[in-house]
Formats: sequence, C-alpha cells, structure tokens
Amino acid sequence: MIAGPSGVGKGSIVAHLLERDPDRLALSVSATTRGPRSSEVEGVHYRFVSDDAFDAMIRRAELLEWAEVVGHRSGTPRREVDAMLASGRDVVLEIDVQGARQIRDLVPDAVLIFVAPPSLEELERRLRARGTESEERIALRLATASEELDERERFDHVVVNDDLTTASSQVAAIIDASRAGAHTPPSEDTAR
Repeated sequence: MIAGPSGVGKGSIVAHLLERDPDRLALSVSATTRGPRSSEVEGVHYRFVSDDAFDAMIRRAELLEWAEVVGHRSGTPRREVDAMLASGRDVVLEIDVQGARQIRDLVPDAVLIFVAPPSLEELERRLRARGTESEERIALRLATASEELDERERFDHVVVNDDLTTASSQVAAIIDASRAGAHTPPSEDTAR
C-alpha cells in the first residue's frame, strides 16, 4: 500500500513498479467521485462514479476503505482486490493517509509505504506544474499535505521522492524484501 500527499509522485512510482514486475504486481483502481483530469482514463487511473453510486458502494460494503479528501471521496473496491489476490498477485493500493489507517486495521500484515516530498515547496511546484488545479485547490492540497506528513510515522516505511528513479527502486526493494519475509533496515530515505 502506497500513500502520501497529492502530487508527491505516487502514481509515477506505481507505474514504474508495474512496468518492472507486471506478472506479480497488480494495481487496484480506486473509485472516486471527482471528475477526471484531461490525462486520466476511466478504469485505468480511476473508476469515476457519481456521489449516489459511491453511497451505494458504501451501503453494500463494496469498499475495503474509503475517505473524503479535498472535497471528493475515493475508495478501494473490495471485489477487484480479492480477485487479484486469488490470482496470486500482490496488490498495490495507491491511497490516501485516511485509507491507509483503515487498511492497517483491516489487514495488519499489509506493508504500508509513505511517499514524502523532499519539501512542501517542491510539492507546491509539482502541483502547479500539473496545471489542473485552481489556486484554492492548491492551497487546500498543501494544507492537507501538511497534516498527512504528520502521519508518516504510522507507516512501515517512508520513502522521500526527490528522484523518481531512486524512489521507485527503494519502493521495489521494500516490496521484494517483504515477499522474502525480510525486514528492510531503515536507510537515509527509508525509515521505519
């Protein structure tokens, strides 16, 4: 499970992981009530659903976890995760900090990795570079990021994404060590 502030590079890291190990890793595609960005594809990046459809998913207990973040709700469809696990693949969840707390309670042996920005200034630069957010949304995402950064000690590992290739390699090493049943010692960019 990979979590961290919006704009920190979780999606890019996950894309590297899936490219590196497509036969053993699978990504759970979250359902969300927010509208798609211009570069996002239905069923690949998210399952875009209405508020009513999301409410129905909650009522029917179809979500492993869900949370409201920055004015919209997102969650992990349970059936999809169960199917991937049944096929023998490890499932990567790209979720927010609230969802990570729920996963920790539900699946105590899940490996929780927090991806942190090198600084809030760099995170702001990345959010602005997206070109998809209003000033108000950027301010809200940065305020949320500040709160999320305070949660990182709850995670098994923290990886600082100051270089995408390095961060992706560190996350891959954590996953490989977890599969082997080994404890990965903390390093400069990875801390328990």
